[in-house]
Amino acid sequence: MTIPQTELDKSATIFFRKPQKEDGSEIWKLIKDTKILDLNSAYTYLLLCDIFPDTCVVAVQNQRIIGFVSAFRSPQSVDTLFVWQIAVDASIRGKGLGKKLLQELLGRKACENIHYLQTTIAPSNYASQSLFKGLARDLNCSVQVTNYFSADLFPEPGHEAEQQYQIGPF
Repeated sequence: MTIPQTELDKSATIFFRKPQKEDGSEIWKLIKDTKILDLNSAYTYLLLCDIFPDTCVVAVQNQRIIGFVSAFRSPQSVDTLFVWQIAVDASIRGKGLGKKLLQELLGRKACENIHYLQTTIAPSNYASQSLFKGLARDLNCSVQVTNYFSADLFPEPGHEAEQQYQIGPF
């Protein structure tokens, strides 16, 4: 799979690696600080780091986590990777780190038989929409957008509906 370089490739100070359970608390804080993503319990992030490290990535700069993507193989379709959350520290947003996290993830051995990527995005989250549409463009494949979770399925009032984005095949 060939993906164009991003402006982050010029930086030798950002490292990508599998998360470790010791990263869970810092990841929880990163997600909280986005003020956009649904914040799960700290326990959830500990589990993601411990059980799904092959399909999650952290970006580290100066020993600080500045980016995180969590994903897992779909139990219904083994060639599909579901991206649960992707977060980038406010200080570096808009510089291509989100896409680089996804590229790093898709380049892993654990994803060698993945042909589709799925995620859900709220209609007002234009940054995520742009990120995933841009990734599809870079991968030279289509994006299908369908309604997925209606707003009334969420227990708290004011939660937006979620649309499912499917990218592939690649």
